[in-house]
Amino acid sequence: MKKLIIILLLLSSSIIYAQDKKEEQKFGISLTGFVKTDLYYDSRQTVNIREGHFLLYPDNEKPDLNGKDINEKDQFGILSIQSRITGKITGPDVLKAKTSALIEADFFGNENGNFSDVNGLRLRHAYIKLNWETTELLVGQYWHPMFIPESFPDVVSFNTGAPFQPFSRNPQIRLTKKIEKFKVIVAAAEQRDFASTGPDGVNTKYLRNSVLPDLNLHLQYARSWENKNEFLIGMGGEFKQLTPRLSSQVDKNTKDGKDSLYYAGDHNVSSFAVSVYSKLRMKTITLKGYFVLGNNLFDQTMLGGYSVSSIEDPTEMQYNYSPAKTMSVWAEASTNGKIQAGLFGGFTKNMGTADDNLGVYYSRGSNINYVYRISPRVIANFEKLRISTELEYTAAQYGKAAANGLVDSNHTDVANLRLLLAFYYFF
Repeated sequence: MKKLIIILLLLSSSIIYAQDKKEEQKFGISLTGFVKTDLYYDSRQTVNIREGHFLLYPDNEKPDLNGKDINEKDQFGILSIQSRITGKITGPDVLKAKTSALIEADFFGNENGNFSDVNGLRLRHAYIKLNWETTELLVGQYWHPMFIPESFPDVVSFNTGAPFQPFSRNPQIRLTKKIEKFKVIVAAAEQRDFASTGPDGVNTKYLRNSVLPDLNLHLQYARSWENKNEFLIGMGGEFKQLTPRLSSQVDKNTKDGKDSLYYAGDHNVSSFAVSVYSKLRMKTITLKGYFVLGNNLFDQTMLGGYSVSSIEDPTEMQYNYSPAKTMSVWAEASTNGKIQAGLFGGFTKNMGTADDNLGVYYSRGSNINYVYRISPRVIANFEKLRISTELEYTAAQYGKAAANGLVDSNHTDVANLRLLLAFYYFF
């Protein structure tokens, strides 16, 4: 009998040990990603990022001495820098929460003055998650809260709908609370690769020096039913404050031979943005839409920024600022399945500055009235291989900005046609 008890104890111990080992094996890192190569042709010169790969809109006319448009020159390129690797990490529960992490990199290069390290390995996402039954805490670098991962343009182009779609990844703290089919999302974000612009160019210091992070609040409703049908609707708001200068410089002819005097000054520029978005996925078709109205959206790869509205104290050159307002909307329809057809359309408009300004802008597209885009696409999936093609027509109207920031005179219309062919291999 004693022998039987000992055998049973040993057997049960080995089973428990095996189960523990099995549980341990669930934790670790799994690697996924894709290799992608884009071939693209543009009918004219463009405003872009990374050697033309990330297209924003066509560049303005640039006449030579004979009146010929220098920018009316086509271009062609092949790049594989969007290729990506993702590590999904799992671990044991902590504080009664399921824990996970993710780190993701691509070869788009790191932020610097000229993006000179194209092909350089870049941190894309890196975050830790704690998940309780109805609450999620995310800490790390992830999509800006105004970019909705559940509903963004599925275009082939790496621009992902910019400049019509907010596009930015930010270090942040994000808290999500689920209440039945509703979600409340609160986030505080800083800037890294996608930064605001100012007197010293594009830099994260304008937000850092304001002390207050980029604050966001979203409310979402989502439900799903049979055959993977989904419906999502949401709205969000953002408040952001920048400090463009910590001092001003005044040039004077002084008796001691010093030509400059500096005065401390930290006037801020504050901005708001609101968004409404929705997605409907049915068996054969998916519909999406997004609307945003906001100020100072430069850091989200959109039109906008701010301007100098006045000089408060001319003797010390204390500047006041006025944010530039932008309206943007996009919609998309696409079929589902191995062979997919889709159509994206976007429109964005410069709505001017809140106050009259002195003509000094820290902005993207301060001389643009509007931009629109129409882009049909076809995507074919063959197991792990995907071949996609897209025709992207983007037009912009340039002109002269008035004192209120509206581009309402001297209009010039330009357009670019991009042909894009992309090959993916997923792993």
